[in-house]
Amino acid sequence: MRILTMTLAFLLALSAHADEHLFYQPHNSDAALSDSEWQTLWRSTVEHGVETLIVQWTRHGDDDFGGSDGWLAVTLRAAQREGLGLILGLRHDPEYYNILPDDQRFASYWYQQSSHGLAQHEALGEWGLDVEGWYMPLELDDYLFENPATRRELETQLRSLASRLDRPLHISAFTGGILSPDVYARWLGELADAGIQVWWQDGHGTQALPLPVREAYAEALDCRIGIVREAFVQISEPDAPFQAIPGEPAQVPACHPSAVFSLRYRPWADMLRSNSSDSALSAAAPARQAAKLK
Repeated sequence: MRILTMTLAFLLALSAHADEHLFYQPHNSDAALSDSEWQTLWRSTVEHGVETLIVQWTRHGDDDFGGSDGWLAVTLRAAQREGLGLILGLRHDPEYYNILPDDQRFASYWYQQSSHGLAQHEALGEWGLDVEGWYMPLELDDYLFENPATRRELETQLRSLASRLDRPLHISAFTGGILSPDVYARWLGELADAGIQVWWQDGHGTQALPLPVREAYAEALDCRIGIVREAFVQISEPDAPFQAIPGEPAQVPACHPSAVFSLRYRPWADMLRSNSSDSALSAAAPARQAAKLK
């Protein structure tokens, strides 16, 4: 009986994650959805247990999705009316992985991106949204940040950026298996010590690393590090344009904050998939491929 009770408690702890935090990566093709379709989508999202939407970006290069009067701002206000909390992404630089890695250029480049992020933070004040946090869309990995000096510079600049924001700063990371699990976990832990909410992408969808390797990295992480559970299955080859189909996300130990990537792959969001091509559906996978190919 005691074993059965412990097993049930463990299963309940896992299932309690649900989708809790759910990433949404805006595409301009999403503007084709009607107001009623968005309302249905957001209501279904809440009904499936999602509490907070992490919006990957609100500006992509020069594209701000219409600004405070654009379709993205309108639908995020609708999401908030349905009860969803919002963590808003700042500006994403589509040239990020083409410019880096360059250790000598890193400090000035990241300072520039932080400045762009602060400018977008100010612009988002006109969107009329109640924000729980801010997300820096430039993802971290142990290829670009293999150099300890670059990691130290990153921490310094993230501390500076976080100090100028009115809500907590979030950022995500993945691994290419370059740093050891212990060194990698220590790095993310140091960012958490700096007050940054770090999210680790579990690699379940891309499967770029074998399962035992991914498990070793997950087990090394401090419980403060959130785990992003990939809800897709990559069907494209590593050197081809990214394509994926919906998949079931893996479970994670209950001590970690949990998020799912992404809304577009969830069963109730097929209307989003029908309005966009697969070639740009993942935040993490194209970045991983770029890092792997360099």
